[in-house]
Amino acid sequence: MSQKKVAYLGAGAWGYTLANLLASNGFEVVQWDINKELTDTLQTTRVHPKMSDFKAHDNMTFTSDFHEAIEGADLIVESVTSQGMRGVSEMLKSENVSVPIVLTSKGIEQNTGLLLSEVALEVLGDDFKAQVASLSGPSIAVEVMRKMPTSVVCSSYNPEVIFTVIDAFTTDNFRVYPNTDMPGVSFGGAVKNIIAIACGIADGLGFGDNTKAALMTRGLHEIRKLATVKGCQPETINGLSGMGDLCVTCLSTHSRNYKFGNYIAEGLSPDEAKDKVGMVVEGAYTCVSALQLGQKHGIPVPITEAVYRVLNEGLDPKEAVKQLLTRTVKQEHL
Repeated sequence: MSQKKVAYLGAGAWGYTLANLLASNGFEVVQWDINKELTDTLQTTRVHPKMSDFKAHDNMTFTSDFHEAIEGADLIVESVTSQGMRGVSEMLKSENVSVPIVLTSKGIEQNTGLLLSEVALEVLGDDFKAQVASLSGPSIAVEVMRKMPTSVVCSSYNPEVIFTVIDAFTTDNFRVYPNTDMPGVSFGGAVKNIIAIACGIADGLGFGDNTKAALMTRGLHEIRKLATVKGCQPETINGLSGMGDLCVTCLSTHSRNYKFGNYIAEGLSPDEAKDKVGMVVEGAYTCVSALQLGQKHGIPVPITEAVYRVLNEGLDPKEAVKQLLTRTVKQEHL
């Protein structure tokens, strides 16, 4: 029996990590990225510029030729940016793919308010609904590469696809739980990046664990309120892809969104902070989408709004914290 092929779309640190995991599970992995310089470097050196301690598995090859990556694939996995999801979905449609697609990116599209799974289905069509899955949860790339125990969630509208994904990704150290709440699994991992930026700012300003605990708890409240308008189940938001992902992203110094917030607190501009992080900061994009969603449905999202104003309107981070702390006190309903 021939080796099964995975087409892996996106070669950022997280994509490189999961591609290695799949390769170690016996798949032939062809990893595509739009950045030809990056794929050429990966093919030549077998080392990712952002993960220099880890060599690519022997089962991996790299290309910037989309058709080459997709051709003959038994499974497609995606780890592009939120902004890139629509374009990549259109490329997949042009290739007439008919195999399961696993989405691992986390975000909400600006202006449309669509989850990334919804973006993919809008482009690919409802006939593809049974083929799309979402993989999400508390998972720092470098820890997965170091084979530290990690648990995530997989969801799909098709139970067979869920278990196909579980079989593909599960290792002794990487556990995948099934969950049928596709919107919930997609949503929790998107908004937590905004709260992580807020926590990074608070820590950078020298505030303590009390402040961070308050931001995380009230941030979860914002996530849960917004989740209702996307049809998410509350239990999902309280689970690995919601609270779990929120915890690791707000607490880990490896988190790019947390680091970005730290750099903002140091006085760097958003562009300077992004450059210093050196990777895509999804929370900076998603805070616009989440604020739009809140405004559309009349849902107050004060932490999200504060982050938006710091990043886009020049609000001083210390003033943002002060405004959050001086808001009118209401009954706490979580």
